[in-house]
Amino acid sequence: MSELEGLPPYLATAWGLRERRAKGPKPSLSLDRIVAAGVAVAKSEGLAAVSMSRVAAQLGSSTMALYRYVTSKDELLALMMDMAVGPPPSEPPGAGWREGLTRWAYAERAALLDNPWVLHMPLGGPPMTPNQIAWLEWGLGYLRETVLSAEDKLSVILLLSNFVWRVTTLEYDILEAAKAAGTTVEAAMTGYGRILARLADPGRFPEVHAAIAEGAFDDEEGDDGMDREFTFGLERILDGVEVLVGKKRRRGTRRR
Repeated sequence: MSELEGLPPYLATAWGLRERRAKGPKPSLSLDRIVAAGVAVAKSEGLAAVSMSRVAAQLGSSTMALYRYVTSKDELLALMMDMAVGPPPSEPPGAGWREGLTRWAYAERAALLDNPWVLHMPLGGPPMTPNQIAWLEWGLGYLRETVLSAEDKLSVILLLSNFVWRVTTLEYDILEAAKAAGTTVEAAMTGYGRILARLADPGRFPEVHAAIAEGAFDDEEGDDGMDREFTFGLERILDGVEVLVGKKRRRGTRRR
């Protein structure tokens, strides 16, 4: 069976397994140019503005010419995300798994915040494009020396990635909502606590009111407060992974 059989053409091209050339003279377009144009539209006008016709206009080309390289908007979006997020940063070797995965999570968060339109893209399946797999490889590399099974390692990276995407999406949406309202994150969150105090009956929601009374809903740090929430969640996930690693290590010691 050919290595290209059953593989979508855009993936084969992205992985360098085939080169898509138009017949006749050397084409003015390339897959990279098309994807870069899509990223430019998304950055300047938002994800909703991306269409095959809009990208074609960005390139000064016909819409039909794009279909020689990508067969659908979904294919284009997948390649746009791969290009926008890019490869993981080069990191010096030697970090322990916990420090390494912390770097991994913060680096992914930074890449997403640099390209926030990616956060609202529909995810059509597991990672398949080169940069996505490079991020997976980077994360798995930090778990190489642990006693975790390959399945556990993949589950850890999936858990971390889901956390980073969900919390970063929430962070960005809160920032955008505050901007749209002409206020700050700090003011918006503090106002939320005050409204909640008026709406929630303390007899029905005593724990919520106790949290309000202690100032848990007040945000005096703005963006730094969101950093704190990200760090808190990340640390708790890594605490759980540490428990799992210890549990597997003890089982292995008993078997010997």
